[in-house]
Amino acid sequence: MLSRLMSGSSRNLEREYSCTVRLLDDSEYTCTIQRDAKGQYLFDLLCHHLNLLEKDYFGIRFVDPDKQRHWLEFTKSVVKQLRSQPPFTMCFRVKFYPADPAALREEITRYLVFLQIKRDLYHGRLLCKTSDAALLAAYILQAEIGDYDPGKHPEGYSSKFQFFPKHSEKLERKIAEIHKTELSGQTPATSELNFLRKAQTLETYGVDPHPCKDVSGNAAFLAFTPFGFVVLQGNKRVHFIKWNEVTKLKFEGKTFYLYEKKIVLTYFAPTPEACKHLWKCGIENQAFYKLEKSSQVRTVSSSNLFFKGSRFRYSGRVAKEVMESSAKIKREPPEIHRAGMVPSRSCPSITHGPRLSSVPRTRRRAVHISIMEGLESLRDSAHSTPVRSTSHSDTFLPHVRSGRADSSERVAVIADEAYSPADSVLPTPVAEHSLELMLLSRQINGAPCSIEEEKESEASTPTTAEVEALGGDLKALCQSHNGPEAEQ
Repeated sequence: MLSRLMSGSSRNLEREYSCTVRLLDDSEYTCTIQRDAKGQYLFDLLCHHLNLLEKDYFGIRFVDPDKQRHWLEFTKSVVKQLRSQPPFTMCFRVKFYPADPAALREEITRYLVFLQIKRDLYHGRLLCKTSDAALLAAYILQAEIGDYDPGKHPEGYSSKFQFFPKHSEKLERKIAEIHKTELSGQTPATSELNFLRKAQTLETYGVDPHPCKDVSGNAAFLAFTPFGFVVLQGNKRVHFIKWNEVTKLKFEGKTFYLYEKKIVLTYFAPTPEACKHLWKCGIENQAFYKLEKSSQVRTVSSSNLFFKGSRFRYSGRVAKEVMESSAKIKREPPEIHRAGMVPSRSCPSITHGPRLSSVPRTRRRAVHISIMEGLESLRDSAHSTPVRSTSHSDTFLPHVRSGRADSSERVAVIADEAYSPADSVLPTPVAEHSLELMLLSRQINGAPCSIEEEKESEASTPTTAEVEALGGDLKALCQSHNGPEAEQ
């Protein structure tokens, strides 16, 4: 009897699990791990596959069965953390954005950070003015297709690429102009480096937004950057607190507290699990960027009483140690296999659908119908990334606004639709109608679709009645989903 139990237990421990990790260029790495394998083992396998030494900036992200996203903890069992049925699917992402990406030691590291920021730009997390957007997109174009060649690149060639959730013909022409006249001769590595230098100057560089509400019930996005804690509302940064000014991070249930020397900021997350994830991200980011050495890391409690609430400890090296270690790297630069013009699932180079501004007013009803038909087909599907989170569709649905901004240079706005925790687990945009849905739903919520010019957006903006009608359909369909969606 005892021998049978022991043999059964031994077989259970020896069981292997298949893991698939989706990389930043949307290729996949598949491996098998033992039941008791720690997160560090899987991460080391992945970094060896990528030939990556400066690995402390990166992490593995996954979504649990309750649609809550997490960073894989390297000191704990992979199988126990995922709590889902194999095969396991995870994503390799930048976890700690380097304060100065141009100072990274190796080109392979800079290339991976470039891919991450390119994704951020496409998904609307990296906000910028039209002039900055054109330059960033031109750098991407130069890195992917090289110098402008009139024999290979006909008129309007930049419109075949999708750099942002939405962009106008005027912006496309500006991108092509910069690519033709200013970037000739730049190698992919040089273009990527210039892209990083420009992106690093933007206020939302390194932002991984967490949707919350403030004490007045207004929607907000909380984020941790290399320089401090950020709160975004609409297209504005309403709070920025440097890491050395943050004295404590705490959460209770769905309530998150940030203590500064003179004030306490209070925000409300959609769920207790989302609030705990927000808190853990804050603890890790503060330790990584603020501390001088990892020996200073301490276990942190979520409560005022140490024996109550959750306890968590950051287990990696800090930024200063990582930079010192990188300076000692001496090897031949590894070969880089760039993705080039291969379409990406969630950050495609080749566009998946027409610009919204190109849809004539006479076709708007047909587009509306096709979007709603697409929503019906997506309602019971896991591929419904653009649709608002279900259990919080009422709580987080902003009021419809029909007014338009007067600014000549529009700024992209982080919106709930663009920020869904499952984005990197599932392809997005999943289809043409899904991309159109994301763009229209942003207009419904009163937010610019992305970077666009005022005049061109006015020509194709739905009327107030059409917006309200579509908004009602969206809200009804969102309420029929089975839980919040997650984005990575």
